[in-house]
Amino acid sequence: MQVLAAAQNPLPPITVHRQTMRVIDGYHRLKAARLRGESRIAARFFDGDEAAAFVLAVQLNVHHGLPLALADRKRAAERIVVSHPQWSDRRVASVTGIAPGTVGEIRKRVVQLPGPEGRRLGQDGRLRPVDGSTGRILAGELLTENPELSLRQVARAAGISPETARDVRNRLRNGEDPLPRQRRRKQERPEPGEPPGRGEFGALRLARPAPRTRPDMTQAPDRAVLIKRLKADPALRFTETGRNLLRLLVLHSLRKEEWEAIVSNVPPHCSDIVADLARQFADLWSDFAERVRDDVAQIG
Repeated sequence: MQVLAAAQNPLPPITVHRQTMRVIDGYHRLKAARLRGESRIAARFFDGDEAAAFVLAVQLNVHHGLPLALADRKRAAERIVVSHPQWSDRRVASVTGIAPGTVGEIRKRVVQLPGPEGRRLGQDGRLRPVDGSTGRILAGELLTENPELSLRQVARAAGISPETARDVRNRLRNGEDPLPRQRRRKQERPEPGEPPGRGEFGALRLARPAPRTRPDMTQAPDRAVLIKRLKADPALRFTETGRNLLRLLVLHSLRKEEWEAIVSNVPPHCSDIVADLARQFADLWSDFAERVRDDVAQIG
């Protein structure tokens, strides 16, 4: 605060909750202005209820200035999961700067979990069910009836994410149930007088395709050769969309040791966000591959 008061530069604007005139962000700047003998300070007003004002205060204090201590961030998460029970664990985590798993433990402790029909609002603004069992079952039925459906089509029809649709497809291909084991136990619990069994999932199976190997980073030089060949193609070189595609492909032609270096140096507090983005980009590439292949098939 003394440093702020001694500085000659104008102080950055503070953030004030218009309804209550409380300082949301910038309390130290306000005190520094008083020490300077100033009677005015620049301010931005926030319009919203007190719960939203608290969320903004936490978010601003977590991401700049003097960061909140872990205990303070956990207490903030407790308050937010109560005031915003519809928010997903990841969304609360992004505001408070703690891990989504920690938010989940806090939620179990301070609020009553919603039933299977409950839905939560994610970071992308979309509502998703807390229990995706129904969506997984529907996705399994759709993929069993038509294995050629794209992940995006299945996800939209079943109300689940493309990543969940991918997991269901992989489970069916491997001869497994579309539900993870812990969810399957709940679904397969027999009614009184009903003999135990595998339930309705025994019939949901996909024809097993040829074995698919995990991407091998050691094959990067071969990818680099293919990309070099594509870069020489005038159909790609001399169009804006073609050049954009080439730039994207070049970004993925790193050597194995370069990928390993990137993985090893992702900051722990960013790992969840980076992993989530990587999955989203993987879904985009998968959808892109299916659409390109389908377009070629239609032309043929």
